[in-house]
Amino acid sequence: MVKRMEQLVDQFDPSSTASIFSTKNQQQLTDDYFFESAENISFFFEEKAFGDDGNLKQPKQLSLNKVGHALHEIEPAFKKFSSSEKASGLMSSLGYKRPVIMQSMYIFKQPGIGGEVVPHQDNSFIYTEPQTCTGLWLALEDATILNGCLWAIPGSHKNGLVRKFFRDEDGVKFDRPSPSYDQKDFVPIEVKAGSLVVIHGNLIHQSFENQSTKSRHAYSLHVVDTVGCKWAAENWIRRKVEPEPLYVN
Repeated sequence: MVKRMEQLVDQFDPSSTASIFSTKNQQQLTDDYFFESAENISFFFEEKAFGDDGNLKQPKQLSLNKVGHALHEIEPAFKKFSSSEKASGLMSSLGYKRPVIMQSMYIFKQPGIGGEVVPHQDNSFIYTEPQTCTGLWLALEDATILNGCLWAIPGSHKNGLVRKFFRDEDGVKFDRPSPSYDQKDFVPIEVKAGSLVVIHGNLIHQSFENQSTKSRHAYSLHVVDTVGCKWAAENWIRRKVEPEPLYVN
């Protein structure tokens, strides 16, 4: 997957888009490119990648925040992992009847400029009624405190969903402000390359800026069930083609 992403980035022409991904200021930066990425392979830059002149400050390989959101469908190397027996077996063990992957992301967490991801819950963005989103986060490189590993509040998944992120005719927004969290409540999740972190949809988690000289590549999937629950019409993802299930129980 790392090798294939290197090739995809090499082939990517940065002048074709300057879509920036930010969890701090998504409203202003969202555009059609972002919405269409649900069924495409789209490239999103770090906020700090551009100089005042509008040009990249370093090579494109070191300027991207992430690539998403349909790698798992389009790219064979990513599809092989995403649809593997291991991934399907895991979802089955969690009780999923007809799971589908709603999005996939390759996250770079670039050295020096890899931006923070503010505290959030995955169910906010990928909402079903009842809630069924589970995140699968595969470390493609070692993730440490220094290079921006995940942090989470243990037990926070038991306290329900705090807020929802929805799409309307004006774009995307949250239905309420984020609560403030005490950073002392978060614990770091340092993992070696090849480790899979399974994230409950209501777990409050975040990551800080990468202040090291090493990247922290990860591949992330978000899975929901499609039996006994309803996909929310106001979700930002609005697919033209229904996703294929991993399996049907």
